[in-house]
Amino acid sequence: MIELKTPAEIEKMAVTGRFVAHTLRTLAERAEPGVDVMDLEHEARRMVKARGAESCYWDYAPAFGSGPFRNVICLSVNDAALHGKPRPHVLALGDLLSLDFAVSIDGWVADAAVSVVVGADAGSPAGAGVPDADASAALIASTRDALDAGIAAAVPGGRLGDVSAAIGAVGRSRGYRINTDFGGHGLGRTMHGEPHVPNQGRAGKGLKIQPGLTIAIEPWWGMGTDELAVDGDGWTLRMADGKKAAHTEHTIAVTEDGPRILTLAE
Repeated sequence: MIELKTPAEIEKMAVTGRFVAHTLRTLAERAEPGVDVMDLEHEARRMVKARGAESCYWDYAPAFGSGPFRNVICLSVNDAALHGKPRPHVLALGDLLSLDFAVSIDGWVADAAVSVVVGADAGSPAGAGVPDADASAALIASTRDALDAGIAAAVPGGRLGDVSAAIGAVGRSRGYRINTDFGGHGLGRTMHGEPHVPNQGRAGKGLKIQPGLTIAIEPWWGMGTDELAVDGDGWTLRMADGKKAAHTEHTIAVTEDGPRILTLAE
């Protein structure tokens, strides 16, 4: 069941969204060569506790995972595309790290993800001397551009297929293959709900978009295959060919005036 949100409820989700965005920015800035992935997990736990937020991941046990998930953030390195279960791993120069984070504050959820190249100059997507910098930066940029396109298509009177088609068009135009098993989703009081928002679709088809719809849009793909393999931890989904993947996500609300991004840092 899809529940449309009131303007007041959207404002509450935006409060959560700002915290999600702030946390992701803080952790991404700390993801430097020599930093252990578990240090980022523990910093996320501290930030969640200090804010009085509730992790949407801790004890999460969906059908697709080997639950319960006992972490507060997904940290996916290199060929890990989604649901990266944090484990001891020292980040190296040129690693591609995706951070996916969702919490609830006062009962309202927001969800977002960013991907970064470890050790790259903060002022540019690729730093000098960083391994695979150009290819990694291009991959990340494609997911960001696809996210922008998907958001722009989320307008009242449109169709959900318009969003999916816009995302897929960007990915395919850059030469990437797109998996539709996992994608965006509805959210509000819970992290995952209807509707499913695949990263590829047909314009003009699907659910009619109305003001009050709140969804997470999350383009992700890898440098090669679109096939996934489940890691030994039962959670982490890796690209089957071992090539790097990137993941970008925002929570948005559809308003009378168009889409509003709720996961922006102040």
